[in-house]
Amino acid sequence: MKLTRREALIAAAVTGAGAAIAGPRIIAAAGASAGQLDPNTIPQFGTQLFIPPAMPMAAATKTYDRYSLAARPFRQQVLPKGFPSTPVFGFGSTTDAKSFHAPGYTIEATVNRHARLTWANQLVNSSGDYVPHILPVDPTIHWANPPGGTANRDKPPKFTSTPGAYTGPVPLVVHLHGAHSYEDSDGYPEAWYLPLAKNIPQGYATVGSKYYQFKAVAQARAGVAWASGMAQFEFANDQRATSLWYHDHSLGMTRLSVRAGLLGLYNLRGGAGDVPAGHLPGPAPRRGDRAGTRYYEIPLIIADPSFNTDGTQYLPAKNLSWNGPYIPETDIPPIWNGLYYGSTITVNGNTWPNLNVEPRRYRFRLLNGCAVRQLALKVTSAAHPSGSAKAAVPIWVIGSDGGFLPHPVELSGTSALPLLPSERYDVIIDFTGHKPGTHLYLTNTGAAATTGTTGTVMRFTVVPLRSKDKSIPPKHLTLPKPPVLATRTNTRQVSLSEVGSNFQVNVIASYLCGTVNGDGTPNPLGWDDAMTEEPKNGSTEVWEVSNFSPEGAAVVSHVFHLHQVQFEVLNRQSINGGPVLAPYPWELGRKDSCASPTGYITRVKAHFDHKGLFVWHCHLFDHEDNSMMRQFQVE
Repeated sequence: MKLTRREALIAAAVTGAGAAIAGPRIIAAAGASAGQLDPNTIPQFGTQLFIPPAMPMAAATKTYDRYSLAARPFRQQVLPKGFPSTPVFGFGSTTDAKSFHAPGYTIEATVNRHARLTWANQLVNSSGDYVPHILPVDPTIHWANPPGGTANRDKPPKFTSTPGAYTGPVPLVVHLHGAHSYEDSDGYPEAWYLPLAKNIPQGYATVGSKYYQFKAVAQARAGVAWASGMAQFEFANDQRATSLWYHDHSLGMTRLSVRAGLLGLYNLRGGAGDVPAGHLPGPAPRRGDRAGTRYYEIPLIIADPSFNTDGTQYLPAKNLSWNGPYIPETDIPPIWNGLYYGSTITVNGNTWPNLNVEPRRYRFRLLNGCAVRQLALKVTSAAHPSGSAKAAVPIWVIGSDGGFLPHPVELSGTSALPLLPSERYDVIIDFTGHKPGTHLYLTNTGAAATTGTTGTVMRFTVVPLRSKDKSIPPKHLTLPKPPVLATRTNTRQVSLSEVGSNFQVNVIASYLCGTVNGDGTPNPLGWDDAMTEEPKNGSTEVWEVSNFSPEGAAVVSHVFHLHQVQFEVLNRQSINGGPVLAPYPWELGRKDSCASPTGYITRVKAHFDHKGLFVWHCHLFDHEDNSMMRQFQVE
């Protein structure tokens, strides 16, 4: 299926919504200030792409695979050699000290075979003391709040004066994004836990308010035991073959911990929803691979950090939209920023890497791991092309968040693939016919892309062919059809809204999810407001997501994410009425995250079949962390 001109124009209009963010609401690092590293001084394409290996298993039984995983602090060479290394947080296997990396190694799982994952919080130093977060934590927003103790954890703190950044122990709870999970294994934001550090301050809450509730549920449901400083999750993997991803989901902390490196891919393979062996380019990294194994299926996890000259990651330690005053004079957070775009691009943990490719087809598993940056990707012949440059080779999209599309979708000409934060796309790029020595580039024309830096992602260098490509050309692929969802039993209306300061015009204090009033206006609601979304177990619902944000002149395209389910994108329509717009061709599979553009109603259809407590939210992490998240209960 080739993208038509009309479809390309519609895609550009919605993707371009992110680029129209104006004034103080968008904060993009540009050049160097005191202490910051100028991205234009960082050499590009000298580092070879790191290909994440398969995560080591701790054990395998007749019924499940077991992983013993932990989050740890360490230093990693993210910038090119010759630059300082960077402190990061990363995941790895406790059975293999060499497996710790940011982003983490890929967990390889099999459809309908259970996986049991232990997630330990080991964010401590060699002396056993906790390490503070490597990025500035705003303690004034609604967050995990360990200093609040058991009485005030997971509640908005109350200060009589403006505090500095929180420097205490870092909470952790891991969400497997896109998983068909039970409530105890979903990484609920209030089920976090601190590390087993020697120096936890007296009076701190060491676990979130829902930790013990889900600990009991996990014991009863799956027979797994949680201990201090860890949790055990079990996944049935009873969904289509696809790429999921894991990341920290602690209340009000996700934007920081994902930027620090706490994320990785989780590939599900096999089952009726997969493609027969040999039809797609491969192999991908597997456990036990010999050194030097050549891979033709490769993950590309894209992020956009900024750096200081000493190699540390830079994130503003103050609210750049407002210089103060803060507490008690105003309601404006002193550190949090509504949108912060970094100044570099990393892929799999390195800035602007190079990948040597043979003149054959490659399969790439794309993940936008940026906190807020919206990408639009194409392959060009120039490293720093104009936004209207034509693609040198097409990108063929064969799958999205929830598995394979009904048909392959070709993006060529000037069309780019929109990739929003948290979205995954399964693509094929065919380098056949390109001579060794040819350079091609994966480039970005998305929101706030800067020519020379964030407008470029990585380089491909064509090298001699080593083996015959036996995969099927993408235009001839037959893909398994997405499952048909049952007839809807209910329609509900939800909303996304911006909350301006009560003290200063054009300054955002927070973002909120909510419902829609009978007169069509938004009804913004906070995390702790009465629950309004309670789907019946076994029901199929249509959610109409109205984006009323912002309520000023600037434009924000949010990213709607719904836990527990893979949904069908039905259509979009202006809140004021007008034509109904069909989903983009690359959205015709199943999704768990999708664009929710300003001024539009985005309609999705989902089937709910696991009772329990879950969440839905905007997947721009800077928004999610400042109240743009709501609980829902499947009854």
